[in-house]
Amino acid sequence: MSALLEVAELRAFYGARPVLHGLSFAVPEGGIATLLGANGAGKTTTLRALCRMLRVEGEVRFDGQRIDGRSTEDIVRLGIAHVPDGRGTFVDLTVEENLRVGAITRRDKGIAGDFERVYGYFPRIKERRRQQAGTLSGGEQQMLAIARALMLQPRLLLLDEPSFGLAPLLVEEIFRIMRQINRQERVAILLVEQNASLALELADEAYLIETGRLVLAGKAAEIAKAESVRRSYLGY
Repeated sequence: MSALLEVAELRAFYGARPVLHGLSFAVPEGGIATLLGANGAGKTTTLRALCRMLRVEGEVRFDGQRIDGRSTEDIVRLGIAHVPDGRGTFVDLTVEENLRVGAITRRDKGIAGDFERVYGYFPRIKERRRQQAGTLSGGEQQMLAIARALMLQPRLLLLDEPSFGLAPLLVEEIFRIMRQINRQERVAILLVEQNASLALELADEAYLIETGRLVLAGKAAEIAKAESVRRSYLGY
């Protein structure tokens, strides 16, 4: 499987302080990769670095093109959608208005049809499409955040902690939908997730980060068997 996203020696800085120290990893075309690590390890920072939300060095290629010099807007136009931690919904807008924001960079005529496409994945938010997003439950807001990203028609989704603060049944539902999106639409996913067991079950590739450094990489099924991962993240 060829790589859609290739990252080599990625370094990132908050001001003058380095926070990522030469990360190298890849996301396969139409596949799923997950970044694992404790709180503060640098997982969220890695997604922000890919979106040019902080100063970075290193080489990032998307579909063979270097993008490390591109702006955040350019990266969105290439088809990379970021679903941040905290969901980032526009609480004063309706569900439908939030979805329109997701398609704001598009100039094609297929946007109307894509509403039904994303509502097919998330029928719960279709029922609430006229409601203000701030009135939705936490799980519904997470569904809306992913649905809004899909309105971009992305080739790559950057998902940051989609299970955070949600009940287990909702988490299972969201992960089921993410798998469905990946398989049906071949949207690649780079997933940051504290629930390592679920992340490793979903992903093809896995990368373990500690204090901004890559310490373990490989197939997700093999990483799940690593003793250090089992003890620290899987609890057995």
